[in-house]
Amino acid sequence: MEDRAQALATIDAWAGALEQGVPHDLFVFLSRIVPIVNVDLLIRDDRLGTLLTWRDDEYYGPGWHIPGGVIRYKETFEKRIRLTARAELETDVTFDPEPIALIQTIEPVRRERGHFISLLYCCHLLGPPAERLRHAGSQPAPGHWAWHSACPPDLIAEQARYRRFI
Repeated sequence: MEDRAQALATIDAWAGALEQGVPHDLFVFLSRIVPIVNVDLLIRDDRLGTLLTWRDDEYYGPGWHIPGGVIRYKETFEKRIRLTARAELETDVTFDPEPIALIQTIEPVRRERGHFISLLYCCHLLGPPAERLRHAGSQPAPGHWAWHSACPPDLIAEQARYRRFI
């Protein structure tokens, strides 16, 4: 029992100020044992389509996805939505008070980042996304955004759950 108490004390010290998010390697470890709760921002325009951003990371590979962010300890949905819009698009959004979808995703093979509870919110831009991040060329780079009139073929596989909304 004393070994467990010491191990937990070490992890607690490692975590630091939880409101700022935990260190990345601790987050990855925690994702092995608890579900991750995140918000996703569905931003649609009647003329332009759905706003997606490009990512390319070790877990999902390259592809388009709906902007989203993991909720931090003691952080509200509303705050994470606003911070995600600023971080991924460098703009602000308004959003409907209730999510339009609640989706659970369990990856049967992947241990890390393998269980998500996702809240999809309908959001509305208050200003244009950062022009410097607009995708204009043949190959998007991580962080680029683009409007899509239909679901792109290179949508990240884990985002297939959102095809009906795009």
